[in-house]
Amino acid sequence: MELGSIMHFLEDKTILVTGATGFLAKIFVEKILRVQPNVKKLYLLLRATDAESATQRLHNEIIGKDLFRLLKENLGSKFNSFVSEKMTLVPGDISYEDLNLKDYILREKICNETDVIVNLAATTNFDERYDVALGINTLGVKHVLSFAKKCIKLKVLLHVSTAFICGERRGLIVEDPHPYGASLNGVPGLDIDTEKRLVQKTLNQLLEEGATKYEIEVAMKNLGIKRATLYGWPNTYVFTKAMGEMLVETLKGNMSVVIVRPTIVTSTFKEPFPGWVEGLRTIDSLIVAYGKGKLTCFAADLKAVFDVIPADMVVNAMLVAMVAHANQPDDIIYHVGSSVRNPVRYGNLLDYCLRYFTEKPLLNKDGNPVKVGKITMLGNMTSFHRYMFIRYLLPFKGLELANAVLCKYFQEMYLDLSSKIRTVMRLADLYQPYLFFHGIFDNMNTEKLQSAARQGGVEMDVFYFDPKMIDWEDYFMNIHFPGTIKYAFKR
Repeated sequence: MELGSIMHFLEDKTILVTGATGFLAKIFVEKILRVQPNVKKLYLLLRATDAESATQRLHNEIIGKDLFRLLKENLGSKFNSFVSEKMTLVPGDISYEDLNLKDYILREKICNETDVIVNLAATTNFDERYDVALGINTLGVKHVLSFAKKCIKLKVLLHVSTAFICGERRGLIVEDPHPYGASLNGVPGLDIDTEKRLVQKTLNQLLEEGATKYEIEVAMKNLGIKRATLYGWPNTYVFTKAMGEMLVETLKGNMSVVIVRPTIVTSTFKEPFPGWVEGLRTIDSLIVAYGKGKLTCFAADLKAVFDVIPADMVVNAMLVAMVAHANQPDDIIYHVGSSVRNPVRYGNLLDYCLRYFTEKPLLNKDGNPVKVGKITMLGNMTSFHRYMFIRYLLPFKGLELANAVLCKYFQEMYLDLSSKIRTVMRLADLYQPYLFFHGIFDNMNTEKLQSAARQGGVEMDVFYFDPKMIDWEDYFMNIHFPGTIKYAFKR
């Protein structure tokens, strides 16, 4: 592993970034432009029908964000010309071969100039349509790898996955590749081509039957969950991301490939400023619901490790790994998380929430402070179902009907609950694997990367990614909660 100045490596380099409007992608782009303005070119691939709509997305979803505030302040009136010089928008879609690049001249230019490809394109929705998730998270990886092989100057391909492709495994989870076709529960027959054909067959059947757009969406979501659970994964997102990794291992050839697996990504720790986040991500929806006084119960193992990592640390780890493995024809996997170096637990999170929203309450629609207090803690999903049953079904349906439903282990209660409550129950089931997760993500490779970076002259004050430096109480109370309320909470 040869390392040196990250700044020097980035100078005069051309980088293709897929999924350019995504949360991590924006932070990655902003970081490079801010710390190394002498980067040659950033090709930003984003889904758009033409250059005009791509430009609109650039301004609305990337440089128009508050994230670029510091860069704008530093450059002043030169900001627009700098962006025009350094960024080239590429309308495309990794769901298609050749990334759906319609402009042949631009496609050849990218293939001839690109030094690094960073694949950040993904759909992170746990409950995504299976056809969409398979197209982006799995087959999209295949198309990126195929395109990368045409890039004559390519030094490294960095693929961003997720640590949670491990499913619901317990204990120490190592930074090992996931073999092609291997299920998590031993069920044989997992094959990506078969999954692709199944999706197309199901879509064709639905169209022949005259299914509505809504019916097709529901059917595709249900198919994703069904196929994921068949092979041992808890949801469509991690299942399709796991299959994407399988394709990396199968198709990489002699390319230099790095896989980065972040855990739960949260708001920025330091750069470009503390607390920036976009949207209510993962656990943040529960945090805000609590602050609004709408979270009456919480199902989780309070002793379980809540593995989170700030977004800027993930980006810094990506940049260092990218440099470390440039022109090294191998592949390596990095877990980027905190559960080994600096664990925080769900019990801590609950305590921080209570203290923060007591000291700094949100205001209700009348402008009055929302009072929060201790909530009902449920140690397993059976207790959660029982709680929802008693609170929402029993008062309205009566004891006789309630007992009948109870005897059928709560399944049929969904028929009697309102659509809103069914949605809550479905979300609870989707998040359950993470609220009761008992795995610890080994980060031996990441530790070695940190050590090599320190010894190799990397600017670690700029490209920091050691979670040991985080004081979790200070981070949540003074950075993450305020940032979430400021940047993500839609009043």
